[in-house]
Amino acid sequence: MEISIIRAGLNDASLIHEMQIKSFRPLLNKYQDFNTSPANETVEKIISRINQSFTDYYIIEDYNVPVGAIRIVKKENQTYRVSPIFVLPEHQGKGIAQKVFSVIEAKYNDAKVWELDTILQEQGNCYLYEKLGYKKTKKNKEINDKMTIVYYEKLMI
Repeated sequence: MEISIIRAGLNDASLIHEMQIKSFRPLLNKYQDFNTSPANETVEKIISRINQSFTDYYIIEDYNVPVGAIRIVKKENQTYRVSPIFVLPEHQGKGIAQKVFSVIEAKYNDAKVWELDTILQEQGNCYLYEKLGYKKTKKNKEINDKMTIVYYEKLMI
């Protein structure tokens, strides 16, 4: 495994969109969260995010092959938010996301707080984030009777 992150530009929007749909479609099928699923987002939404001055989008590569993406949102007071991160299904379970978090934390070494959210019912995601030092906040958001979003933060100080 040779993981790298490459800063995405507008010409990467279609690739990010395609990978995002492939990565989130199984969760959309499982939870039926049609209004909130990244699998239902348009390529225009990706373009809009890439254009945001407070957003850095990266393509995740393994041996120079695109396997996912991560978006970093710069907030106030050296707080950063991961939203979203995804790895293509055929590359999941290989430790790629864990490595990406290590790379991102080194790159944004001024961070005092990292934030993210995930699906409470996806125990593998929760386990990964907790293993990386993220703690659940008291904030949860019920999306439907099958799915709840749980919010995490990691204090770096």
